[in-house]
Amino acid sequence: MERAGRAAFNAIREHFSEQRKWLVVCGAGNNGGDGYVIARLAREAGIDCRLCALKSPDSLSGDAASAAQRWLDHGGNAELGPPRNLSDCDLIVDALLGTGLDRPSEGEYADAITSINASAARVAAVDIPSGLNSDTGRAMGGIAVEAELTVTFIGLKRGLFTADGPDHAGTVQFAGLDVPKAVYETVNDSGILIQENIVHFNLSARRKNSHKGDYGWLLGLGGDRGMSGALRLCGEAALRSGAGKVTLLTHPDHAAVLNVGRAELMVRGVAGGGEAAEALADADVLVLGTGLGRSDWSKSLLEACRGIAKPMVLDADALNWLAEAGDVDDFIKTGSAVLTPHPAEAGRLLGLSAAEVQQDRVSAAQALADKSGAVVVLKGCGTVVSEQGGRYAICPLGNPGMASAGTGDVLSGVIGAMLAQGLDAWAAATVGVVAHAAAGDRAACEIGERGLIASDLIERLPAVLNPR
Repeated sequence: MERAGRAAFNAIREHFSEQRKWLVVCGAGNNGGDGYVIARLAREAGIDCRLCALKSPDSLSGDAASAAQRWLDHGGNAELGPPRNLSDCDLIVDALLGTGLDRPSEGEYADAITSINASAARVAAVDIPSGLNSDTGRAMGGIAVEAELTVTFIGLKRGLFTADGPDHAGTVQFAGLDVPKAVYETVNDSGILIQENIVHFNLSARRKNSHKGDYGWLLGLGGDRGMSGALRLCGEAALRSGAGKVTLLTHPDHAAVLNVGRAELMVRGVAGGGEAAEALADADVLVLGTGLGRSDWSKSLLEACRGIAKPMVLDADALNWLAEAGDVDDFIKTGSAVLTPHPAEAGRLLGLSAAEVQQDRVSAAQALADKSGAVVVLKGCGTVVSEQGGRYAICPLGNPGMASAGTGDVLSGVIGAMLAQGLDAWAAATVGVVAHAAAGDRAACEIGERGLIASDLIERLPAVLNPR
């Protein structure tokens, strides 16, 4: 607890170097004990620090009681009850509730969280923002502290990086507290937090003596009437992500104009799935679903792909057709596949609502991976990648500007290009998700989040995939 409190204090003081009037709000457990350590260290450093306690120090036990006593011995006192006079401080340290929370905050705790969020002071959270579920990332009961900085200990909690987590945690800073490596080796079900360096680990430099056939032929199928743009975005993203060549099979009504302005795309109009056999036989990787639609033409293209033993990406209406048929596992069992659903599509495949999927995004992705036998990319804030057997990863990159039409089509093209270049389904999914998110972050830094469009990501993919 002393190490945790000192690590948090040092991080908070560095991040909020201009703030000199602190209020530390402590709960009843070890999280509160960390708060007492922080308050004592702040006072020792000459910071004007008050402490508010929702449980009297003399009723605490264990390490928390010892930490509270040291605070009192150094001349501190505890204001009991929810915090008051918040206008008197410029920084609030949230040490109310820790990682064990499994129900909504109530009573004085809910009142304290509401007051903290309503304050004009800046906010730091200890280990996890109070009210946030550390496993699911849900703000329990819709109420959780909104922090600018969260200093978390021993392990990165997945709830900080998905669902509501990023909106409440702010910047996450990790403190290992010198926990022995052997402790981590006892944890069997921990996930991976994937970052941009995963690109370098999986994509090696290209040999000078190579040709387009070495980097795969990707076949995109979709683009029903009125939805040609989705397939175009997918194909352009695949080219910009390194696929050797890309062919698009689409509705005859717009096939002649689909590659206007992007001559590198090969386009064929097909009246139905029966005309796709030759291309399906020759291509290395399939991407099915972007702009596919729900017509008889759409279904014939889907059925033409059934039983094709090739790596594939299934997105959008391909997933909706398979949810309706109830045979997603049968459809893809002969080849490695990546599914890229948003929460509503994942819910249809699992027989759940989108809201139920969002209640526990990691568990939903794992369930769909087990059901389908595919690698699942559950899109959204803190995209989750999971494969059969439970392995999962969370991507902390990306931004709200990417919540615009077509960005999912771009993602399908990126992942398809990774498959075309020889990555297995897990590597293709994780690298594709990171590259897509990092391209979105570059676009947001250059032009801003509001007004960002899918093609902005495509333009920045090469810079992400070819680090200097």
